[in-house]
Amino acid sequence: MTDLSHLPARSRVVAAALTDAGVLGEVVELPDFARTAAEAAAALGTEVGAIANSLIFWADDRPLLVLTSGRHRVDTVALARQLGRTHVGRATPEQVRAATGQAIGGVAPLGHPERVETVVDVALADYPQVWAAGGTPHTIFPTTFDELVRVTGGSALVVGD
Repeated sequence: MTDLSHLPARSRVVAAALTDAGVLGEVVELPDFARTAAEAAAALGTEVGAIANSLIFWADDRPLLVLTSGRHRVDTVALARQLGRTHVGRATPEQVRAATGQAIGGVAPLGHPERVETVVDVALADYPQVWAAGGTPHTIFPTTFDELVRVTGGSALVVGD
């Protein structure tokens, strides 16, 4: 296994979860913060749509992780309808931390204290490689749409415009 001692503690947890899930892409640390899809895309020299934003919502009193392409916003009304929920709304920073163990701007698809129901935006399938947060605003890892669906056990849905 690769030496992970240079990574922040939260990113080491994510890296271990990725390894356990059979993900080959490694968590890398960026020199600057990448809290937004635009910042991450600029740091990586890629299209903003290839960034998998990890957004935590609260759906009928339960956390919901939506991995959405950085090129658009989540339509929470349509998402609630697709999932058969009465309400889907943004989680508070405290709810994000409680559900994932990670802070907003660095939420990874894996490495949470417990499994979080996940939806993966089908728009991410438009890119042969996508990038997802690695547990902090400084860390990120390469993956694919299919791999995100597999490792999260997520549902592939249209989530926005």
